[in-house]
Amino acid sequence: MATESHRNKIVVVGAGNVGEAIAYTLMTRQQVNDIVLVDLNEERALGAALDVAQGTSFFKQIWVRKGGYEECADADLIIITAGIARKPGQTRLELAKTNISIVKSITRSIMEYAKNPMILVVSNPADITTVAVWEESGLSRSRVIGSGTSLDTARFRYFISQELNVNITDVHGYILGEHGDSQVPIWSTLTVGGVPVEEYASQMGLALDKAAIEKKTREGGADIIKRKGATFYGVAMAVSTIVEAIMKDENAILPVAHVLSERFGSWAGVAMSLPCIVGCDGIEKTLELPMSQEEINAMNRSADILREFDENVKNM
Repeated sequence: MATESHRNKIVVVGAGNVGEAIAYTLMTRQQVNDIVLVDLNEERALGAALDVAQGTSFFKQIWVRKGGYEECADADLIIITAGIARKPGQTRLELAKTNISIVKSITRSIMEYAKNPMILVVSNPADITTVAVWEESGLSRSRVIGSGTSLDTARFRYFISQELNVNITDVHGYILGEHGDSQVPIWSTLTVGGVPVEEYASQMGLALDKAAIEKKTREGGADIIKRKGATFYGVAMAVSTIVEAIMKDENAILPVAHVLSERFGSWAGVAMSLPCIVGCDGIEKTLELPMSQEEINAMNRSADILREFDENVKNM
């Protein structure tokens, strides 16, 4: 019988579509050798674990199994995906209050067993739940990471690569701020193959419709949900990239969220995305990206929206 603890262990709390897709992606990319799925619906967690585990012979020996919160005690990383989907007639504020209650309860359960864990927050609304997990856990800012705008940035790069007919790996730029409607595309530092994006488009004789790209990026998730009811593969790939940076101590620069400190002035206390160096200790450093005044103003608005939303949820 397999032992119940292995080196490189990740606990995924929430075995719904997103949690299961994350477990599958971590397995196929062979990023860890022990993946534990935790869910109130233990049958769902067991079914998801078995479905992924029974395909491991096509890759390598990786343990994928159902477990409880006690598994958090020696986990290298804990990923929170649990939460409910928005119901018809339910406001975004009401959804946030429910999901914050869920992630706070999960955090308390994690902290019963884990000492100074690393937590990656995926549950929506991701920026607000990141604040809730940080406050409930008492952990340092660097060890509670929100998936933030990592997926928004991937969509942004995808739509630019499509419009300019260029390899997506040559597109370098960010969506920052909120993982939501007030997200901020940073055009001023965006490059294609090291060339400023507008200069590249000009050299290629192409027109760059920034407004259309911003709209498609902002509405990318909703567009998928309208057609298939949920989005989970994209976020699983985004989470997998963050996991790899942590597990391999890559010091990768990723647009992720954490609760900002006082050195960020009016943004302090808000969890929103900035380029961060991510390694084995979580967020090693937050970079201050040069921005145009228009982009700074948009970031200020995004921070204000997130702060007001967080306060409204707490006052409900």
